Amino acid sequence: MAQRAVWLISHESGTPLCGIVKFSRRYPTVEKRAKVFNGASYVPVPEDGPFLKALLFELRLLDDEKDFLESRDSCSHINKTSIYGVPVGGEELWPVVAFLKNGMIYACVPLVEQTLSPRPPLISISGISQGFELLFGVQDFLSSGQKTDSELNTKLSQLSDLLLQTCPFGTLLDANLQNSLDSINFASVTHLQKQPAWKTGTYKGKPQVSISITEKVNSMQYDKQEIADTWQVVGVVTCKCDLEGSMPNVTISLSLPTNGSPLQDILVHPCVTSLDSAILTSSSIDAMDDSAFSGPYKFPLTPPLESFNLCYYTSQVPVPPILGFYQVKEEEVQLKITVNLKLHESVKNSFEFCEAHIPFYNRGPITHVEYKASFGQLEVFREKSLLVWIIGQKFPKSMEISLSGTITFGAKNHEKQPFDQICIGGTAYLKTGS
Repeated sequence: MAQRAVWLISHESGTPLCGIVKFSRRYPTVEKRAKVFNGASYVPVPEDGPFLKALLFELRLLDDEKDFLESRDSCSHINKTSIYGVPVGGEELWPVVAFLKNGMIYACVPLVEQTLSPRPPLISISGISQGFELLFGVQDFLSSGQKTDSELNTKLSQLSDLLLQTCPFGTLLDANLQNSLDSINFASVTHLQKQPAWKTGTYKGKPQVSISITEKVNSMQYDKQEIADTWQVVGVVTCKCDLEGSMPNVTISLSLPTNGSPLQDILVHPCVTSLDSAILTSSSIDAMDDSAFSGPYKFPLTPPLESFNLCYYTSQVPVPPILGFYQVKEEEVQLKITVNLKLHESVKNSFEFCEAHIPFYNRGPITHVEYKASFGQLEVFREKSLLVWIIGQKFPKSMEISLSGTITFGAKNHEKQPFDQICIGGTAYLKTGS
């Protein structure tokens, strides 16, 4: 379970290739292992320049790349996993884990301890989940407290030393880079008990374990009989274990509610020591895999001191929590909109907040709005061409609300206004969050 290479790439339009490599790290010892394991299917990790160009091409982030390519842009090749095959030197480097977040591309190449031809199932490659965990840890480290370019550059300069501790020889020991930075001086203190390499201190006090579950429902609703609506739950389980001892053993169990949908696509923290084979095979990463495991889901682990994400997962729900209808009609420089939202009866009518965001792409700033809302309030962000319908902490007793209105726009200014070639006409959308 190791990484062959790691990159951080700043995605900036107007720069050479629309991107700049801010950080890269290769692990020659892991690369030698890859050559042995992969055999004839081995493809070496390229230099930064060729890799940057190939990755931006695969992610379709090059300004001059407008042509349709069957191998990359066909609907039969929709990427659902952020795992790519990157063409370099007439060959294909696979698997490459990569995603774009806040203008920064995070990428790594996991070690695959077998031949790559034919391609093994993703669920069998343990380095992929560790690659995601490493990149998420780097992302959290760079985004925490980041306010200026100088602070970002300072953190980038610290990455090399931090990865020596948290990911020596390409093997991830601890994804919390900030914890390693805070403990860099404390790590030299002699302990009576032998400490694991990824745990730099011990806890003293009342033992307690805190667990929180956060779920996000992604739903696409078309209001058309010929197009099926889709929805999916993406969840994360966050833990904080305050326990005495250098290597406490903990088992955390997750049980589904009555008639709950099985968890799928489970990615666990490296501190988890073992997993039931039924959990590993309960995955929807492969298109033809419909296996299911209803739990309970048990995670034996030796936890780190800091808060950590025990696991990520996806799941299916019987119905979306909020059903919606959105219609847009264009009349010269005006748009007439109609929005109907309904809270499903199975969902508890109580929220910390509930909002509906209605963005308008490829237009000028909003100059005038006339609207009628059956419930809640409407905020207008004129320069962002955005309406925010603030629903509040609950729906009315009828569980149904509506919004209608007319929006007038001024002259376009592409430097300030949101622009998207896809989100026009019938492909406009409304997004709710709670």
